[in-house]
Amino acid sequence: MMTPAHIETVVAAALAEDAPWGDVTGGAFVPPSAYATALLRARTEGTLAGSEVASTAFRLVDADTVVRWERADGDRFSHGDTLARVQGSAREVLRAERIALNFVQRMSGIATLTAAFVDAVAGTGVRIVDTRKTTPGLRALEKHAVRAGGGHNHRFSLSDAVMVKDNHLAVARAAGIGVTEAIGAAKQQLGHTTHLEVEVDRIEQIQPVLAAGVDTIMLDNFSLEDLRAGVTLVAGRAIVEASGAIGLDTVRAVAETGVDVISVGALTHSAPALDLGLDIEVA
Repeated sequence: MMTPAHIETVVAAALAEDAPWGDVTGGAFVPPSAYATALLRARTEGTLAGSEVASTAFRLVDADTVVRWERADGDRFSHGDTLARVQGSAREVLRAERIALNFVQRMSGIATLTAAFVDAVAGTGVRIVDTRKTTPGLRALEKHAVRAGGGHNHRFSLSDAVMVKDNHLAVARAAGIGVTEAIGAAKQQLGHTTHLEVEVDRIEQIQPVLAAGVDTIMLDNFSLEDLRAGVTLVAGRAIVEASGAIGLDTVRAVAETGVDVISVGALTHSAPALDLGLDIEVA
C-alpha cells in the first residue's frame, strides 16, 4: 500500500537524483526573495492520481510551500482544467517542479488508462485488475493509480498469495508430479487464509486444477470461444480470471464471456504519461 513513509522515501530518492548538489540554474538565475504562484494545468483530459506524491515533492524541498488541490485522486478532468495551485519560494518551487510533475504525470497516465478499461466493461460486473508488471520501486504508487482509475489490485507481491504459473507446473512435471497432486501437496503447506490461484493455458488443464481445489483459475491467452467454454466448465467452483494481451479493443468481448476478473499488465507497463504542465507566475 502507498503509505506516507513510503512516499517520502521514494520522493526523497528522486529529488536526490535530480539535484544531488542543489539546483545550479535556480541558484544562479532566480533571486532568493522571489515568490511564485504556479498552476498545475491539464493539457489533455484524464483521471488524476498522485496528488499526495506531488505535494510531498514540494514539501520536502521547502516545508513552507503551499499546495492546494482543486481535484482529488480519482477525479476526471478536461483539457485546460486547473488541478492544483502551488505557492512558495520561486527557487524551491522550480527545484521540485520536475519531480512533482514526473510522478503526477506517470500516475495520472495509469489512472486514465485504467478508467478507459473500466468504462469499456461497464455493466458486465467484471473487475479490471493490474499485475506485478510495474516499475521497480514504484509498485505502491502505480497500484494506487490503478485504484484511482477505478480498477482493482491483484496481489501486491510474491508474499501475498500463491499464484502457480506454467513454469511452476513445468518443474513439477519434470519431477514426475501430476498437477492435481502438486497443488494438493502445496495446499498442505499453506495457511487457511492464503489465496490460491493457478494459471492454465489450455482448456484440458482446467479439470485437473479444479480437482485439487483452488480459489482462482486464470485462463491465459484463451480465445473467446475457449473462455466461454472454460467459464462453463468451472461452473462457479472458482473465480475465473482472463489474462493475456487484452486491449481496449477486445476487453468488452472478453468480459462478456462470463469471466469474473480481467488482468491487464498494460495498465502499468504501457500507460503513457499524461500531459500536465506547471505554469509559474513570479511576483
